[in-house]
Parts: sequence; C-alpha cells; structure tokens
Amino acid sequence: MPPFCENELKLHLIYMSKNLMIVESPHKGETIAKYLDKSFRVMSSQGHIRDIEGIGKNSIGIDFNNHYTPNYTIDANKAQLVKSLREEAAKADMVWLACDPDREGEAIAWHLKEVLELDDKHSCRVTFEDFTKDTVLESIQHPRQIDYALVNAQQARRVLDRIVGFELSPVLWKKVTTGLSAGRVQSVVVRMVVEREREIEAFVPVVSYRVTAEFIGKTESGQEAKFKTELNHRFTTKEEALAFLEQCKDATFTLSSITHKLGHRTPAPPFTTSTLQQEAVRKLHFSVSKTMRLAQSLYEAGHITYMRTDSVSLSALAINTAKAAIIGEYGETYHKARQYQTKSKGAQEAHEAIRPSFMNKESAGANNDERKLYDLIRKRAIASQMADALTDTTRIEVAMSNASYLWTATHEVVTFDGFMRAYTQSADEEITTGNTSSTIAQLKANVDCQLAVAHCQESFTKPPMRYNEGSLIKKMEDEGIGRPATYQSTIDTIQSRNYVEQRNIEGVKRTYNILTLQGGKISDKQKSEIVGADTGKLVPTDLGRITNDFLVEQFPDILSYNFTAHSEESFDAIAAGEVDWVQAVDDFYQT
Repeated sequence: MPPFCENELKLHLIYMSKNLMIVESPHKGETIAKYLDKSFRVMSSQGHIRDIEGIGKNSIGIDFNNHYTPNYTIDANKAQLVKSLREEAAKADMVWLACDPDREGEAIAWHLKEVLELDDKHSCRVTFEDFTKDTVLESIQHPRQIDYALVNAQQARRVLDRIVGFELSPVLWKKVTTGLSAGRVQSVVVRMVVEREREIEAFVPVVSYRVTAEFIGKTESGQEAKFKTELNHRFTTKEEALAFLEQCKDATFTLSSITHKLGHRTPAPPFTTSTLQQEAVRKLHFSVSKTMRLAQSLYEAGHITYMRTDSVSLSALAINTAKAAIIGEYGETYHKARQYQTKSKGAQEAHEAIRPSFMNKESAGANNDERKLYDLIRKRAIASQMADALTDTTRIEVAMSNASYLWTATHEVVTFDGFMRAYTQSADEEITTGNTSSTIAQLKANVDCQLAVAHCQESFTKPPMRYNEGSLIKKMEDEGIGRPATYQSTIDTIQSRNYVEQRNIEGVKRTYNILTLQGGKISDKQKSEIVGADTGKLVPTDLGRITNDFLVEQFPDILSYNFTAHSEESFDAIAAGEVDWVQAVDDFYQT
C-alpha cells in the first residue's frame, strides 16, 4: 500500500490537483476516463514499452554472468510516447499504473515504473476486473504497490524462452534451413500436432458388424407399436453375421425387461479462457485469435470481466445478481446457487471466471460478432447458477429364444429442463444418443414381439480426431503446457511460421456390407460412404514434420511435455513467491 491510510487516500483523491493514470490501450483509457473527474489524465502505454534487446553477434540480451539479468531496451517506435509519459508523470502528484490484472500486466506496470523513474511515494498499482464505473471507483480506493513475484514470473518466462530459442534456433538454421524458429512452448505444441497426424496415418481400422433391428410390440393400451433396438454384441466377420441372421429366422422374441431410471444433468461452470476459446470454435466457428480479439473489445468496453483467467469461481456479487436475473427470466424453481472449483493442471484462482459485468444485461457489443460472443458468455454464466435438468430414462431389453444376446434400446425424457433452458455445452467428440422414439416408454413388458427387419452393417473403428484450435488448446491445458495468456499467441505462432496449417480434409470413398433380414429372406448389399472429411483442422506441414523430428532427436529433454509443464509450474511457484526466479532459470539452464 502507498504510505497513507484509506481515509487519507480518499481526501487525497478529492483534493489532489493532478493524477496520471496509465492503462495498456487507448480504448480502455476512453472507458475509464468517463468515470473520473478532471483531476485525472488517462494515457495509454499501448502495450509493452520495452523488451529484452535483440540477439546480436555476441549477445542474446541476457547477462549470464550477472544472474541472467535481461538487458532491456525501449521500443524505438515508443520513444515519443515514452517522452510524453515522462513529461506527464513529472507533472503529476500521483501516477496510477492501471495495466491488466495478470503477470504480463504486472510486468508492463513495472517497466513503466522503471522507465519513468517513479518512486513508491508518487506511484501505485491498481487493477480492474471489469471496466464498470463501480469497479473502477472501488479499485481506486484500494491501490497497492507492484507485485514483484508476478513480475519475476513473467521475467523468468521471457528469459527462459529467449535461452531456449537461442539454443535451438541456430541449430535449426544450420541443419534444416535458415530463418526457422523454435521455442519452449511452440515446439512442443507442434509436436502434439505431428504426433496426432502420425497416429491417424498409422491407424488400422478394426472391422465389426453392428446389428440393429426394428420390432413390433404392444403398448399398455394394446396397440401395436414399432421400436428400434441394437444388439449387445458385435460380430467380427461377415460369416458370423450371416449365421446370426439365419438364427433369427427361427427365433421368437420377448420384450423381457422395461426399467426406468431417474437422473439429472448439472450445468458446466462459467468460462475460463480455455473453455471460452473451445466453445467459440464449436458453436460460433470463431478462430481463437478472433475470439480473444472480440473478448478484449467486450472487456475494454466494460461488458465482461477480464478474459485471461483459468478460474471458474464467481464473486458473491455475481452469484447474487445471477440469481435475480434467473428468477426474473425463468422463475424461482430454475435457480440454484453454485460455486465451482478449478481442476485444470496448474490453474490459478487470481481472477473470477469470464462473465458479464452486469448479469441482467441480455445483449452487449458493438457489432454482431461481439454480440454473439457476449450472448455465449452470458448464457454460460447464467446457466452455471441454474437448477439441474431432471431426466427419466427408459431402457428395454428384448430376449430371443435361441441365443443369449439381448436387443436393447434407451430413451431419455427431460422432465425438467433446468439450466438447459438457457444453455447446453457442446463437445468436439461425436455423442451417441439413445433411441429417439418415445414409443418405448409406452411398451408392455413380458409379451412377445415381432421382428420386422434386422440389419447387420459392417462398421469400422475411427482414428483419433485431428485437432482444431479449440481441442488443441484443451490438450495444452490437460498437459499443463502454456497458460491463459499464451494459448492464443502459441496457436497463432505455429501457423504463421508454417509449421502447422488449418485446412479442410478431403474424405475418401469406402465401401461396406449391409446384410438385411426381412420377410424371412436375407439380402446382401454393398454401399459406399465418404469417410475422413472434416473442416478447419490443424495439420502439420512438411516443414513442421522435418523441424519437429530434428528437434525431438537433438533436444529430447526440451521437447518433452514434462519439461514444458514443469517450467510452467515453476513460473506459478515464482508468482506465488515460493521460488526465486534466478534459481529456477538456473535449474533449467544447467539441466
């Protein structure tokens, strides 16, 4: 805290003649300036004002003989801006460093303090989880000083990334081709894509025959009703499938069991950076970079909370305002307060989940895409505070007289939609649903039924799915590689450097057998299908494969998932003040 108590600070704010607040972007500055009086001048640093100097003949910008001290230089394009900031800071009685509330923002604030030569008495740090008036004014009443643990975590990342890049890149230039780049995170993510593609190429499908049938049974009222089933066994050869259909000709069938099971579904937690990126790919078909650009705009305009977070928790204020919005929109039976715990590897709880600044605001955004993303964010946050959906699942079993196999079918009815009234989560993987017919809930048990038609269709196991941008981020998160602030830049980098490309996959034609028993006769037909076609998938280029293979062979430790994940854990420990950043870098460098 600055050297004055809270009451004195409030008087300071009222009577002080000159305040300078520095934010990262002009758009944020415009939003904040609306809430402050004329004693505040708001300016933007336009991101970082300095960085580690470029790599030269005799230096990589790091002093290895002086505790890995980075040699920072001011961005040449920011020279005039820095001059203006210095002039305004010299006039101000207090400089407020209001950069983003994460490690990168903390580092920018520290660089500003160093370059502008600010002391603790005349400068302070303030952060905003959102850009609403109440949040801004409340945060100004609770300033602090720079958190050097966060600064050191960011500095350790930059230094280690520079060292790893310097160690790997020149070898690539010499052994592969000039101009290539390698990195602690990007090279491991390229490896993920290459390995997945090779899994697909090496995949040999397993053939089996899936058996389905349509029966005619009786309902409780005595009426005939058709229903579909699937056999609880698959045959490995065409001959076995034919023999089974022959067996069905002489069988009698009995609907032997009907069971009901009550169940429930719970809502997904509100968005983290990762889950927002994944869901925007699935539901809105937005790229990761587009999603983050739109989210940044919504945040800076005061519509949502900070969009780089791995927390799923909500504040008490958000939970209470969500309650009011839910009861107002859907009624009291739809509300259920919840607080979620983050489970992802290496997650930190520094921020709230991504949510609307005002839960009752149904629409926000400057254009259609922003409004779509805001709607997604709001519905997910609102649904997280809603009641479970209630279900009633009916399962039937049909027994046959001359075999031990069972034909089964299920049908799920949602008896109370709960959170599904507002939002349901999508998935990358295909989801097999139950029987779509509601007839089975009305069937009568322990009566014979008639086999109308049975099909034995040749089917093939599927290869692993290629990554899209969203599913690759999920893989990164699962492995503990990268953090919310780096997911987007990593995905962008591996594509811009032509190691990975996003493209549509053309399918291939494949034939399959289908055996049909109907009216006591078995028919054998061949049909064809297009398999493997897909859109927007990430595929390694030839350059990506060659580069990956060379790096994995020459630098197996650095290219391992464990090395990258362990370094992320070390950065987290540095940010928590548990580990010295110089020692952490030294441990990796000496390994």
